[in-house]
Amino acid sequence: METLRQPVTSLLRARVVRAAGAPGARSLLIFGVAIAGVAVGLVVSLLMAGLRLEGPLWQLAILAAVALVAERQPVRIAANTEITVAVLPMLFAAVVYGPIDAIAVGTLGLLADFRSPHIRWLIWTAMRTIGGGLAGLAVLALLPVEPTVGELILAVVCAATIEALVDASLGGVTVALRGTGSLGAFLRSVQPLLISSLAVQVPAIVVLAYAYGQASEWTVLLFFAPGFAAHSLYRLYREQRHAAEELAAANIRLQRANLSFATALVATLDARDRYTAGHSAAVSIYARDIAVRMGLSEKEQNLAHLCGLVHDIGKIGLAPGLLEKPGALTLEERRQMERHSEIGERILAKVDDYAEIAMIVRHHHERVDGEGYPDRIPADEIPLLSRIIAVADTYNAMTSDRPYRDAMPSRVARLRLAQAVGAQFDTSVVAAFEAILATASDDYRSGTRLDFELEASRHKEFQLPVATVA
Repeated sequence: METLRQPVTSLLRARVVRAAGAPGARSLLIFGVAIAGVAVGLVVSLLMAGLRLEGPLWQLAILAAVALVAERQPVRIAANTEITVAVLPMLFAAVVYGPIDAIAVGTLGLLADFRSPHIRWLIWTAMRTIGGGLAGLAVLALLPVEPTVGELILAVVCAATIEALVDASLGGVTVALRGTGSLGAFLRSVQPLLISSLAVQVPAIVVLAYAYGQASEWTVLLFFAPGFAAHSLYRLYREQRHAAEELAAANIRLQRANLSFATALVATLDARDRYTAGHSAAVSIYARDIAVRMGLSEKEQNLAHLCGLVHDIGKIGLAPGLLEKPGALTLEERRQMERHSEIGERILAKVDDYAEIAMIVRHHHERVDGEGYPDRIPADEIPLLSRIIAVADTYNAMTSDRPYRDAMPSRVARLRLAQAVGAQFDTSVVAAFEAILATASDDYRSGTRLDFELEASRHKEFQLPVATVA
């Protein structure tokens, strides 16, 4: 129902002859000449069939003026697409007068666009000619001399649909030839607007065409009102779409900021304890993969990754020397170590939008039998992501070297996870992780695959000064 216009790239902003030297521009030129030939052939065929201008010249001039004004006020709805309401007067001419009149109104509306690059004007004019001509033929085939309202509605719907399909398909081909998008992607992007425009513009044309036939020819002067309304609708659509895109971009920036902040915190922890350096990176990857395996949403997968990164951040608040102790911990030292999940919660709770992350970190050492720490809560009160991190954390700790022991083989660590199911770990989480590890490579099982190393190396880029948090 509307005219979709595709701005030509800077490659074609010179003269057509110069543009023909580039392969992409040459294809676009050939396409333009081809559809121009089709348009000329259609006009010649209509004239040979005896069709002529049927409407009074003053009325056609008014409609052409409306189209001309509309063409001078396009609304950009995407990077490669502009939209105008110039097709409204053309469709009205097709319904009331005939295909030749529709072509005349449509092409006259594009006269102001006759400027370099001329290939753009040639393509637009050919598209308008073909769309208007076929729409007018559809009306001739469907609309009797004295139509009922129902017959008028059917003819307008068919004419508008044909014009929209011609405009969208040829516009999509233009975008594809220009190399700024694919035909399928272009059609998907304009589909919602095409449908909404049919719902708005078809009633306007039906009402004006009916009034023209039943009341007065002067109703053609009322055409400025629906044109202005449709133009306002397009502007509103553009503004809403722009606002949605801005919100999506802001969310992406927020997610990146959260990840950068978490990475900086982990880098600070890794700087204190060389034996656990890279542990958080491994846990984050394992936790994310478990979330994927369990069919959690993309949001929860990303949250699992982020919580895995910061799950041990509370350790930076432990007493100096505790993390670095080469041997086994005493009972009192173990009690101090167990405070790290509470310290981590306090640190993260002070960060905006980290309340959920702070709660997950607090409970990642809880057990499903209620014997974990710090709160000894039962399984149904432990957040699912905390249960996921508990499994990933324990596995990586067992399969990593420590100053007081060597890394366990993966099969031994997996056996110990299985033995602790129902007491320490959630059965479904361990089952999901086992399914991943059963088909994984050795470097994945050991946390030494390239993506683990890349995740760990990112932390060094964000390292903060080491400090003790009381």
